[in-house]
Amino acid sequence: MSLYRIMLVDDEEEVRKAMIRQMDWEQLGFTVAGDAENGRDALEKLEQLEPDVVMTDIRMPYMDGLALTARIREKYPSVKILIFPVTMISNTPSRPSSFMSQSIS
Repeated sequence: MSLYRIMLVDDEEEVRKAMIRQMDWEQLGFTVAGDAENGRDALEKLEQLEPDVVMTDIRMPYMDGLALTARIREKYPSVKILIFPVTMISNTPSRPSSFMSQSIS
């Protein structure tokens, strides 16, 4: 089975690293292609990492998640985008909501 490549974008390194460590990405059908600390950083890495999915926070410095989403849709229309609230991460880091597992299908 081919895994979807996901890129995580959040300005808090601790949150990104916790998500990478604590979620069973392979069981969910993903492999983590990489991460970025803000929207600007994500756009710079997108072409090199070639993710199928970008999972981003909304509030970040330099370029927020909404601006990032607009730029991705314009330049990489096949990339799927998930915007997550911080509460999803802090409440259940090892058990993502059904939202995530159903969003890609």
